[in-house]
Amino acid sequence: MASHTDDSHPGPAGPADPAAARARLLTDPGPGGRARRAELSARTDDWLSALFASAGAPAGTAVVAVGGYGRGELSPRSDLDVLLLHEGRLDQALPERLWYPVWDSGAALDHAVRTPAEARAVAAADLKAQLGLLDARHVAGDPALTAALRSTVLADWRAGAAGRLPELRELGRERAERHGELSFLLEPDLKEAKGGLRDVVALDAIAASWLADAPREGLDAAALRLADVRDALHLVTGRATERLALQDQDQVAERLGVLDADTLLRQVYEAARTVAYASDVTWRAVDRVLAARSGRGRRPLRRGFPFAGPFGGASGAARRGAGAVARGAVERRPLAEGVVEQDGEAVLAQGARPASDPVLPLRAAAAAAQNGLTVSHATVRRLAAECRPLPVPWPDEAREQLVTLLGAGEACLPVWEALEAEGLITRLLPDWERVRCRPQRNAVHRWTVDRHLVETAVRAAAMTRRVARPDLLLVAALLHDLGKGWPGDHSEAGEVIVRDVAARMGFDPESVETLAVLVRHHLTLVDTATRRDPDDPATVEAVTKVVTTLPRLELLRALTEADALATGPAAWSGWRASLVDGLAARAAARLAGDAAAGPEPAAAPTAEQERLAVEAARTGGPALSLLAQAGVETAGTEPMGVRLLLAVPDRPGLLGTVAGVLALHRLAVRSAGLRELDPIGAGPVLLLSWTVAAEFGELPEAARLRADLRRALDGSLDVARRLAERDAAAPRRRGIPTPPPVVAVAPPVASANATVLEVRAHDAPGLLHRIGRALDGAGVRVRTAHVSTLGADVVDAFYLTDAAGRPLSPRRAGEVAAAVRAALG
Repeated sequence: MASHTDDSHPGPAGPADPAAARARLLTDPGPGGRARRAELSARTDDWLSALFASAGAPAGTAVVAVGGYGRGELSPRSDLDVLLLHEGRLDQALPERLWYPVWDSGAALDHAVRTPAEARAVAAADLKAQLGLLDARHVAGDPALTAALRSTVLADWRAGAAGRLPELRELGRERAERHGELSFLLEPDLKEAKGGLRDVVALDAIAASWLADAPREGLDAAALRLADVRDALHLVTGRATERLALQDQDQVAERLGVLDADTLLRQVYEAARTVAYASDVTWRAVDRVLAARSGRGRRPLRRGFPFAGPFGGASGAARRGAGAVARGAVERRPLAEGVVEQDGEAVLAQGARPASDPVLPLRAAAAAAQNGLTVSHATVRRLAAECRPLPVPWPDEAREQLVTLLGAGEACLPVWEALEAEGLITRLLPDWERVRCRPQRNAVHRWTVDRHLVETAVRAAAMTRRVARPDLLLVAALLHDLGKGWPGDHSEAGEVIVRDVAARMGFDPESVETLAVLVRHHLTLVDTATRRDPDDPATVEAVTKVVTTLPRLELLRALTEADALATGPAAWSGWRASLVDGLAARAAARLAGDAAAGPEPAAAPTAEQERLAVEAARTGGPALSLLAQAGVETAGTEPMGVRLLLAVPDRPGLLGTVAGVLALHRLAVRSAGLRELDPIGAGPVLLLSWTVAAEFGELPEAARLRADLRRALDGSLDVARRLAERDAAAPRRRGIPTPPPVVAVAPPVASANATVLEVRAHDAPGLLHRIGRALDGAGVRVRTAHVSTLGADVVDAFYLTDAAGRPLSPRRAGEVAAAVRAALG
């Protein structure tokens, strides 16, 4: 770029006095934005060019702007990053003649005097210096000298990118650890925090390497917004500060024409999330490229990277996310129907049809999170563009997939952010928009309202073994503060909202009521425990009147802790935990007398169940039917709600064998019930009613399933061996941390005729088969079973007796529980 010593930038002081023109621009209250930063950079160019000319600089010297000044993005109080470039010997008085007028003006100057070789050597040793030189721009003197340096530095950067980019990433991690995430801080550092202006510079540096480029949708606008806020902050405070302090936010908002400080913060958070998400996507692309280069990747590298970025070059491939690796055959591993893993991300299968599968976004998100992956940027964009909104009420599968996503704990966060970036969250939950990026001006809270809700669900995922309805715990955690987007008491507003949201999600009326109670009273336990006398009977009564049942009390206790832990370290302590536990224990004792004394009486068998039972009793073999929700026998592709009715003459090992055959056919058990009938007086027949879904593709034909059941029951099909062989052949995936399984014997009051064994565990293929084999191996009879899969968790109850039909002794029950626990690992 040529120097600005002409009169192409007329201003208040005229071209004859560039220093005065620059000074006047700094105090000008006029409009800001990119134009102001460019004008300030141009006036500074004029000033330095005039100083350079008056200093009598010899040939073979040049003034070069680097860093933010080099990009032409000077904020009012930015440092002037300047390099005096020269060839060979230099009069030592020349730099002083240049720098002293700058210092005398009060401008902050970051300067260096180097030859091109010295500048190149410093860049090789100092990453920050190299990054500054990537933005080198000619100001005055010999333009060929600047052009040669710029060309050399860019060539060095591209040649050494494989070694330098990991170093750049580590710098970003260190900054994030020191300064936090810009998207959630009440007093954020606009430059250094994650999602700030430093990350924008890093993304440009990655693009200059020609190895990858950021998703550009919205990125430029986000960077402009952050820079505008920074300019206003400099002008309001009169200081070179990057921290948007609370006391300055109202003035900054006013200067920018924003309604208030909260609106300002929401705009800052929105911009920071765009930058942070673009950074995450880009660094994953870099990882893939570097892995391919080192031979660890699955795909060979392309020769050359034609790419048009902000630093020049040819056009195309890197911006499309494909420039770093060849489009050859790649390994794609199935995760769920329509979803596969590729290059460490969840992507759509080739046969996926987003336009006709509205549950696909949630299914892809849940599959990714449960496997410790994220959903690829291209996939999320396609889902946002092509998927239709979910019908109301939601299909059962949609609700289950949401719970499965939330149940992944920490692994849910990057997936949630990916969906959020493309607007899929507010499409699923329109009420989310009112809390998205909403700040919480409370020193106790660490997060914005929306991130606090997701963090609460993450915490709750570790507590799912404590409750009988983990799905309600996770959904209540996600929704409990939705009322903060409305005027008035957020708990009262939240109750109204959650009743509507839960009904749209397809929860039954009793579950809707439970969710409403949890949201309305999510602060009741901790407030009552810390503010009321725990020994006063009225204190306990205040809680029992709210929850009314033991299961709700369990849910409220877990939600209370998850909410507090997600708020911040000051919100939960050992003292508070002990008070809450004490109050919950007293309330549980009061409610225990109202607990159910056994399972509800089974409904009379249907005509179809009786027909199957009679057929099984007469033939001595299995009788089954596959029924869609409409009740028509089918071998179709219903993803949820397909019922399998199976009648089998009672015999040892039945539950484990049948569950194993279903696992072999890749049928996931969503719920199951087991009961005993004697339809013709010839001996007991076990009637199993299962709700199943195919893991991938279509359901098996009823005839094939019946044939395999016969073979398994007569011993010609070794189910355990076949499952073990299949598991051994399957590629191992990294798992996600999950709470350990809980196997417990319920108190005797749970049933007068049987011992109730409760199992709460993370769902996995063949889980019910392992439980059934353990029970069979323990020599106990399963009289009744109630199996529920709620998202990624199973909550099962088995009513057990000994061979004579009596409840188990306490010692025997403990041994059976230990056997099941061992089978679950």
